[in-house]
Amino acid sequence: MLEGKAIIGETDMLQAMQQDALDLAAKALDNFDVTESTDIACFIKKEFDRIYGGGWQCIVGTDFGSFVTHCFGCFIYFCVGSLAILLFRGSAASEEKEPEPTQFSVMETLKA
Repeated sequence: MLEGKAIIGETDMLQAMQQDALDLAAKALDNFDVTESTDIACFIKKEFDRIYGGGWQCIVGTDFGSFVTHCFGCFIYFCVGSLAILLFRGSAASEEKEPEPTQFSVMETLKA
């Protein structure tokens, strides 16, 4: 378990949501080896999607950098030993833009 071992670096989450993140990280570390960072991240992300609705992203590792845009009240970065966990709900730009054509939409146009 994580009790007394997690160090929160930055967060803007409510206390209850922070506790859920720490509890899920503890559960993930009970179920997966610390080297299985992708499995840990997937577990935490899916559980937060289930509990708080979709749009959550989770990054787990020992050496990474990030710059993310997140919804207010939906960000936490914490460490458990040498393992860092970043959990946030993504935020889209406020302006609606017309999507740029992708390679696939151009190919579909050519087939039509």
